[in-house]
Amino acid sequence: MFLSLRVLKNVFGKTVEKNAKLILEDGSVFPGTSFGYGSSVSGEVVFNTAMVGYPQSLTDPSYRGQILCLTYPLVGNYGIGGGTENGEGFESDKIHATALVVSELCGEYSHNCAVKSLDEWMKEQKIPGISGVDTRALTKKLRENGVMNGKIVFGGADVPILDSNLENLVAKVSNKEKKLFEPAKPIGKKIVLVDCGAKNSIISSLLSRGASVLRVPWDHDFSKEDYGGILISNGPGNPVHCARTIENIRKAMKGDKPIFGICLGNQLLALAAGAKTYKLKYGHRGQNQPCTNVDSNRCYITSQNHGYAVDEKTLPPDWNSWFVNANDGTNEGIRHKAKPFFSVQFHPEAAPGPVDTAFLFDEFLKMVDYV
Repeated sequence: MFLSLRVLKNVFGKTVEKNAKLILEDGSVFPGTSFGYGSSVSGEVVFNTAMVGYPQSLTDPSYRGQILCLTYPLVGNYGIGGGTENGEGFESDKIHATALVVSELCGEYSHNCAVKSLDEWMKEQKIPGISGVDTRALTKKLRENGVMNGKIVFGGADVPILDSNLENLVAKVSNKEKKLFEPAKPIGKKIVLVDCGAKNSIISSLLSRGASVLRVPWDHDFSKEDYGGILISNGPGNPVHCARTIENIRKAMKGDKPIFGICLGNQLLALAAGAKTYKLKYGHRGQNQPCTNVDSNRCYITSQNHGYAVDEKTLPPDWNSWFVNANDGTNEGIRHKAKPFFSVQFHPEAAPGPVDTAFLFDEFLKMVDYV
């Protein structure tokens, strides 16, 4: 026998009033219930198809300026583990997403490492959320019409809808000072990590392989640093705003030291080489994006989070497309024909997601000279 919706609410949780709204720029309204920090905010509304990993996604600096909708229906069931003092399970020291949209919020978490609920964590971080939203209908609208700017309105406090991609978001998430990270078992190789919003897992992926990591700000002129290779990190927003980063990469490309780009780093390397980028209709955000190596025709399942892509038709003659997305054929990586310069649009460090392409860190470090 089927139970009514009212009875189901009584069995699985108390009935709550819908006191917040997600409003898209086209006028669409999605009512829901406020959780986390009670405030009204504006941002680009995007969706992520991952089943797990909300602590990592929320703390990924690439989500700066975005209202994140999770398509998996139940969120918060394993709570939040670790803490900001050690960064366990986090990709940075705070939540960068502007807000979170979920279908059902789990208030009673269950995990041996959890120390607080998602709701409590978001209150502490002053990040608003809205639950009870028809995330299936929202995702279908964004897939059909493309990502839209929108706002979450809580109470009577309204805010204007703004386009976060018009500003340099990388400058807001990048660390302001350079910092050196040393591995437990150094192998004598030093990597300059250009921090455009770098995830902690990129640093740990290098440290676990014995490389030292010098993290520098997005606009830092690293040409005077002593290093064996360069890694250009992930980050938020439109890559064309990173003119100083592009110029520094272009200067480095006059030499022969290895350069490895990840996510936004793929776009910045392409722009430095002379190619162009463009905005995708709704981007790739999830943990099951299939990418094919155009040389071997082997397909890898990858973790992704990006809204822009490289127009491979604009690549100069000395560059090749390296990976393509098996779903829509968009570019997922480029490689120089002669020099050790390459990049991928997906995340080989995963966190969260599959580690099928983690070997790319090993391939990169093989090219790096000892310092």
